[in-house]
Amino acid sequence: MTDAFLPFDELLETVEQRRFDRPPAVVANAHVTGLGVARALAAHDVPVIALDRSGDGVAPRSDAVTLAGEVTYPLDDSDGFREDVERLADALDHEPVAFGCMDEWALAFAEEEPAGVRLPFADYEIIDGVLDKYALYERAERLGVPYPETHFLDETAPADAADALSFPFVVKPARKREFEEAVGTNVLEVADEAEFMDIVELAAEEGMRIMAQEKVTKAAGEDHSFASYVRPDDGDTLGVVGNARVRYPTGYGTSCVVDRVDEPVIEERATTMLEDADYYGISESEFVYDTDREEYVLLDINTRPWKWIGMPVAAGANLPMAAYADAVGTETVHIGPLDTRWVYLADYLRLNFEDPSFDDVLAPSEWETLLSGEFRSGQGLTTGVYLPSDPGPAYALLETEFAEREYYCAC
Repeated sequence: MTDAFLPFDELLETVEQRRFDRPPAVVANAHVTGLGVARALAAHDVPVIALDRSGDGVAPRSDAVTLAGEVTYPLDDSDGFREDVERLADALDHEPVAFGCMDEWALAFAEEEPAGVRLPFADYEIIDGVLDKYALYERAERLGVPYPETHFLDETAPADAADALSFPFVVKPARKREFEEAVGTNVLEVADEAEFMDIVELAAEEGMRIMAQEKVTKAAGEDHSFASYVRPDDGDTLGVVGNARVRYPTGYGTSCVVDRVDEPVIEERATTMLEDADYYGISESEFVYDTDREEYVLLDINTRPWKWIGMPVAAGANLPMAAYADAVGTETVHIGPLDTRWVYLADYLRLNFEDPSFDDVLAPSEWETLLSGEFRSGQGLTTGVYLPSDPGPAYALLETEFAEREYYCAC
């Protein structure tokens, strides 16, 4: 475990004094997703350097993280981000392997291509063609992959889009992070014309491309994703399907209980999209079950690790280690798929306390296992942050709760 989240100059000085027997992984950002990646890599003795714009994340307090520190935030200064990463790489005795754990970090690594850094994912143009929802849905239309009715507002007048859809519907951006920075969320439900025009005007002021999309009648607890790593050389895919049984907040919140399941149609549709895009690397392809259409529809593809990256790892598909191994030219063995449940206790407990109508989906034996810590060595249950054998991140999360200080993203 690192003792501190260091300012960049101190981080650089510390790195210059360290020697590693293998290439470190550079993981950005340093919160829940970064923690999951760090733990997956540290299980194979890969040293991890966690980077972020803020020291409020949970990953720096983990035993899985060797060093942690500040770098320039790419949305503030992309050139400054590249220069920081290049200086860090130059100070190391091995070329590090980069893992971007939110859209802006993943895109910055891909677009800036910092010298001396191994990038275990496709080129920027390919990633941009997947993350950009205009391009994503156009690809889905061409390939016959079902997706919600969508109207791009630089092609369709807002009034025409509103006429085609019935309120309430949702507004989404082509690019999530810029929208989330400006609005506070990456999906906004609008109830009437006034709310719709407010967000249309804001998007115009901020120069953001947005779309109007039907509000899908989703089957509760039936959100599914294909969690995968596609190899760069032969396109072989390692992956599992996850079912987000519970979200917090319900509806558009982030996952807090995810089960490994068998659902071939999800894998098939996700693979179709990824192959057509020529994408390789880690990704999550998100689908929801539309009760009106009676089929799964595509919502999004994340070309990076995500919050519940620990679930496929526990299920026997260590996606970060597979990416690292290909980047440095080594081999790694995967088992499974194993039946696994991933739980993010902080949000799951909030949901139980705040919603009297919510039915607990965890069995008494699972609660007992969580409280005893036995899931660390057993199969079938894993967590997002809480881990008795690695208590620092859970304590860091409690600190932010007690101080009423929030990290800048839920993931």
